[in-house]
Amino acid sequence: MSRNRLIMVVVLLITLALLAVGGSRVLGGDGLPLRVELGSRAVSKVPFLIAADQGLYAKYGLEVDLRMPNADFEGGLGDPPLVRRAMDRILGNRWRAEVFLNGAMPEIVGMVNNLDHPKSILLASTDCTMRSHIVARSDIKTLEDLRGRRIGVTGLMENITAYVALELADRMGWDPVHDVSIIRNGADVDRLLDGSVDAIIARERDYAEMQGGDFSFLLDTRSWGDLPIGGNSVRVGSEWYEDPANADKMRRFLMALVEATALFHEDRALAVDVMQRWNAVPDWYAEIMYDQAAIPDVPFPCYDGIRRTMEFYDSHEMRRYQAEDFFDDRILLELEEEGFIQRTYGEVRASR
Repeated sequence: MSRNRLIMVVVLLITLALLAVGGSRVLGGDGLPLRVELGSRAVSKVPFLIAADQGLYAKYGLEVDLRMPNADFEGGLGDPPLVRRAMDRILGNRWRAEVFLNGAMPEIVGMVNNLDHPKSILLASTDCTMRSHIVARSDIKTLEDLRGRRIGVTGLMENITAYVALELADRMGWDPVHDVSIIRNGADVDRLLDGSVDAIIARERDYAEMQGGDFSFLLDTRSWGDLPIGGNSVRVGSEWYEDPANADKMRRFLMALVEATALFHEDRALAVDVMQRWNAVPDWYAEIMYDQAAIPDVPFPCYDGIRRTMEFYDSHEMRRYQAEDFFDDRILLELEEEGFIQRTYGEVRASR
């Protein structure tokens, strides 16, 4: 490559990097800067998108740099992370989140069993009840037919989909090792269509995509009752959390989340519209996803889900911990005691 062409390529890459970094900031202004990363675009993340869409982060004095995976379909809001991360690596200026929005279950298991896993604290949750579907090929008619078959789950055996598969095996009286195959990285619809697996633990967007298709919808896990899970949570690094300079950021972020959660529950049309525009999904798809949500009215940590995680992944090491070691609900309790939560819901209802 000639020297001039090399210079042009470097300039182009730097330009793309600057666009990626600048474009990811969903709100401007003079608020406190806060870097937030969504682990996925699941329906449990919608309140955080509502907060961005409706200007709530700015309302509570934050300037949030919100990063997320690609939209479900082409045309959604948010930046393509692969381009941005590649540019960050080239420039030696990798973007690092301060707040992470992902499942509590894998984080707890990771912190207990892996010395290299980052230590963190859970501040709030938007997904505390099991709500998956077990969907199979059309020739499989009953749950009993899954014995000896392959069930696809996501990549981690301590994630919600694997938890559902293990719960199914327990309820059916199956040995989860010898009576059924639980296949990681097999939870996508395409894996079911190409025969890689016989059934999947379908997340809400897969369930929506499969409507009208030639599948056997064997079970809605909500029929098992309100089984607790450690689902999507607001997570911050332990060192960041212990720095007094970040206390105000945490409080402001949770205030924005409370109002966004109230909007999710009190204004279905707004929530569906945000899902359509941000995730680029059809209206019927967004409606199904909304109905699959189990977002609590107040985003307290998944107390029972954390305890259930500790019981389900019981070990000598896990028994060194108490549930309280993994979460801090003081800010939300303070907001509740101050009347902020009740007042916010009242204001949202009055404005609809």
